[in-house]
Amino acid sequence: MDKSNQSTVTEFILFGFSDFNEHQKFLFVTFLIMYILTLLGNIVIITLIVRDPRLHTPMYYLLRCLSVIDICFTSTTIPKLLFDLLREVKTISFVGCFTQMFFFHSIGNMDSFLLALMAYDRYVAICRPLHYTLVMSKKLCFLLISGSYVIVCLHSLLYTLWTSRFTYCGSKKINHFFCDIPPIFNLSCSDLTSFTFTQLIEGGTMLCVPFLCIAVSYARIVSSIMKMSTAVAKHKAFSTCSSHIAVVTLFYGSTVAIYVRPASARSLDSDRFISVMYIVVTPMLNPFIYSLRNKEVKGALKKVFYR
Repeated sequence: MDKSNQSTVTEFILFGFSDFNEHQKFLFVTFLIMYILTLLGNIVIITLIVRDPRLHTPMYYLLRCLSVIDICFTSTTIPKLLFDLLREVKTISFVGCFTQMFFFHSIGNMDSFLLALMAYDRYVAICRPLHYTLVMSKKLCFLLISGSYVIVCLHSLLYTLWTSRFTYCGSKKINHFFCDIPPIFNLSCSDLTSFTFTQLIEGGTMLCVPFLCIAVSYARIVSSIMKMSTAVAKHKAFSTCSSHIAVVTLFYGSTVAIYVRPASARSLDSDRFISVMYIVVTPMLNPFIYSLRNKEVKGALKKVFYR
């Protein structure tokens, strides 16, 4: 393939779901409905937490932040996808591509950090209940969230700037519906040895550290629950964690399927459909999971309907 300097690249072509040309309108309506449900569901959760004084606790402060992040996360990709489903040529500018990549990875990683903070919150509430208000103060929550956002932004900026400096050659067609690292990686003809090593070490750390925090928190939680004397106490303690466990399973299940699989087992075609799970489906389901499995949220929701 003839090499062309990356500075000459002005745009990329997003393949999207072009192999389903006859179903473009159906896909547009489906993704539009899912996007609207995601916005409405998370806005309802945010509104309930802001308006109900009973939900002004660290747990629901973190949940409100998660809802805001979910709205931003889907909004980095779905509006562009909806626009592309209505036109023949699905292009994205060079700057637009890497801007989307930066926000997608910074917000996506922030999602995993928030899930880790929520797991730690549940650990303190169940294992150290007498110290909960002292440990999980609003100031600490704000500092943890702010620090996490600085870390994920630096992480995302590293990969965005690095990949934008690749030399691209041959086809400029991205086999995905948004700009992500794996499909961009396949278009480059640069020496990617150092990038691959950095991605393995630094990127793996960014994914594993929040997951390990969640795993350790729940190991301690399970140990504490098993020591409780009555079945009622065990059920009450577990019920406060069930919603979070369901969300963690959905998020990490689909994320690991894309970013942790070995290269030999990867398929960009399958990645497109797995991406739909954690970009669209998981943020859409999160508000329903928390509202259906959380008595306090259901109580606040009923209170609004009664009014």
